Amino acid sequence: MAGGSYTVKTIEWQGDEVVMIDQRVLPLEEKYIRHTTWQEVGDSIRTMVIRGAPAIGVATAMGMALAAMQSPAGDYEALSRDLKEAADGLFATRPTAYNLGWALEQQEKIWGEPGDPDGIRASLKARSQEILEEDVAMCMAMGEHAAPLFPEGACILTHCNAGALATAGYGTALGVIRSVFKRDPTIHVFADETRPFLQGARLTAWELQQEGIPCSLITDNMSGYFFKKGEIDAVVVGSDRIAGNGDVANKIGTYTVSVLAKEHGVPFYVAAPTSTVDLGLSDGSQIPIEERDPAEVTHCGRGRVAPEGIGVRNPAFDVTPHGNVAAIITEVGVHRPPYTESLAEAKKGK
Repeated sequence: MAGGSYTVKTIEWQGDEVVMIDQRVLPLEEKYIRHTTWQEVGDSIRTMVIRGAPAIGVATAMGMALAAMQSPAGDYEALSRDLKEAADGLFATRPTAYNLGWALEQQEKIWGEPGDPDGIRASLKARSQEILEEDVAMCMAMGEHAAPLFPEGACILTHCNAGALATAGYGTALGVIRSVFKRDPTIHVFADETRPFLQGARLTAWELQQEGIPCSLITDNMSGYFFKKGEIDAVVVGSDRIAGNGDVANKIGTYTVSVLAKEHGVPFYVAAPTSTVDLGLSDGSQIPIEERDPAEVTHCGRGRVAPEGIGVRNPAFDVTPHGNVAAIITEVGVHRPPYTESLAEAKKGK
């Protein structure tokens, strides 16, 4: 399917069930999980059945719709209590991803005002589908805005997975790469493995292979070698939260790549929807960083690779300072420093 459209559905409604592809077993198995309760959706977010800030936002919106459907409440007061419980539970699943809280706010605009319970249920489901469709459209717009930034025959490094699997479809950083590839099939992509969860090796490499986009998989500690050899022309990554000054939270290891890019004069781009921009945070030091299960570090797959009883730190994200970021690409356009101004304008324009 070289150059074709991406066909795997990350998340969708099938009747009154939320169906997600299980990203934990890719690329060896293509498995889908069905959800009928908000608790099941929350568990899938927490355990990374679904991951990537935009996809988590869509899942959260759908989870709130499921919460309304599963509630037996016949009056507004009872329904609002059930929805408040669901919102609190979903909010606690992944604290770094800003789209999660944004999606809850979108749904609260519907259920936060008294109304007919059945009308609220229908509106929550409809809004969650709108959020999914908006996400796909935003990703495609990002790709079109960003494509002219890359030179002909560019070799592009990407970290983690910011593709169709991290969104409702098409992708942020990989959406940019898809759009560049449509214009210039001579590009090449370096996908680093992204320890400890291996999103680059398992997911990004798989997506690029599905699309027929030329790609080389490298380990995380190889990127400096290729920067020094002059084989990397640009970096593009996604983001889970962007502070008002342009500091960017993304998968652990992103900061390291940004330092290498800056040292070697290589532009470092971030692609994310405006819903990821949190103007309420003045800088990245205020972004909460999730720490995950030590087993993700001590094991590779099911096999232990570290001694029993060893101390482990496993932050899932790091923060790249805005000074390392050449541009932030949203569905509104390409934003340059000073980000306090350009990102505020982007949110205002949106």
